[in-house]
Amino acid sequence: MVTYPRADWQRRHSSGGGANRGVAVADLVSYLVFDVEAVADGALIAQAKFGDEELPPEEAIARFGAERLEQYGSDVLPPTWMLPISVAVAKVDSGFRLIGLEVLDAPAYRPYVITDLFWKGWKHYGQPTLVTFNGRGYDLPVLELAAYRYGITLPEWFNVQARTYDQARNRYNIQSHIDLMDLVSNFGASRVSGGLNLLAQLIGKPGKTGVDGSMVQGFYDEGRVEEINDYCRCDVLDTYFVFLRSRVMIGRLDIETEQRLVAETKGWLEERRDTCPAYAHYLDHWGDWVPPGDDPRPAETDSPSLADTAPSQETP
Repeated sequence: MVTYPRADWQRRHSSGGGANRGVAVADLVSYLVFDVEAVADGALIAQAKFGDEELPPEEAIARFGAERLEQYGSDVLPPTWMLPISVAVAKVDSGFRLIGLEVLDAPAYRPYVITDLFWKGWKHYGQPTLVTFNGRGYDLPVLELAAYRYGITLPEWFNVQARTYDQARNRYNIQSHIDLMDLVSNFGASRVSGGLNLLAQLIGKPGKTGVDGSMVQGFYDEGRVEEINDYCRCDVLDTYFVFLRSRVMIGRLDIETEQRLVAETKGWLEERRDTCPAYAHYLDHWGDWVPPGDDPRPAETDSPSLADTAPSQETP
């Protein structure tokens, strides 16, 4: 478990000093917490799915979405048909401290460059553990298929010659990838109803605040790519805070250290709120976790205890 006394924690994590002085950021990064937002490849859908009809890309996307809605109750398209338009990445050190957060290929946001930068960055930082929410089901397939499309070589990720449990893409290899949805759902044994939004709000963080993934395609069609990337940054922040709480749950952090990390990260965001609209928005919707016993709701003082309601065990 990571548990630092306050003075030692400040020494370890003070900016530009202490134990980290002179150490390259690449040597500090242990985790990459990331999120992907993607848009439909209309030309591909028109050609591969409706080839005989010669549909315009926009019409092909709309028709495919309508088919999905009718069949499955949702117009979300599978990752096989998508292109990454935003990838936000938070760099986190071995003590779970946020080092930095960025979106890739700003302000151009080109799918090929985003994909290339992501995989090159993962290798540059020494293949740190990836952290996502539902990344195994969506974010990583988008980036893997983009690598396939663009001819990017990734033997370190597709290490298929390794033993099964050592392969980076093995579902249970948490050294290469921690999917928080897998953790909470016990690898699909239960359903995480409410998703990342719920888990973030349980610990006081904003969650979804007026924008969600279903709106990304419309934003892109309207040229609102910066707003997509702001939304992606906020999703990564939610994922980071859920990641911290999950480390408490599995015994890697104590709650006091987690709360100090949360406070430090809030300060980091405050320092940058004037230059990044996403951080200002996140802070405007910020909430603090309320520990048990500190809940402001009035306590029920007249409720019977378990002992009061237990059946009598009198002897005859």
